[in-house]
Amino acid sequence: MTTVSAPPPVSAPAPVWARRAAHAIALCAVPSGLWRIAMASGVYVGYSDQVLRDVFDIPGWGIAYVVGLSVLAELAALFPLLLVSDRSRPLRPRALSAVAWTASGVLVLVALWQLVVAFTVESQTYMSSGMAQTVWGFVFAPLFAIPALMTAVTWSYAKRHRARGQA
Repeated sequence: MTTVSAPPPVSAPAPVWARRAAHAIALCAVPSGLWRIAMASGVYVGYSDQVLRDVFDIPGWGIAYVVGLSVLAELAALFPLLLVSDRSRPLRPRALSAVAWTASGVLVLVALWQLVVAFTVESQTYMSSGMAQTVWGFVFAPLFAIPALMTAVTWSYAKRHRARGQA
């Protein structure tokens, strides 16, 4: 005698706005990653050769750090796609929801901290020109949209899976 188990209840598909927000998160990380890779490759990004050597250890281990940071940031930016995907069904959606809420909270705190750091004198002394600081600002500005987008995607995911649990 075989027993047939019922398939797990299917949650509602993610709204279009949540899908777009998740894809926007992945795209927001691209400019800063390309900027870091350009820095590691030796392209002039506003730092003098002495600052690259002394502060960032480029050339040297700093290259691995900067490229690794870029890859890690882009992989982390792909995480919200799990929250809107119809293909992958996590075994424990409540656990994924908790991780997503934690990530959203951490992203908000990091963004606030980065605003504090960006406006300190220490962070502005390494750039060699005002134009380099402007380019740096435009390249890293999209990162500040990620906390709000991540919170919206997480809210959508939690709402959909909460409704599934109550059904």
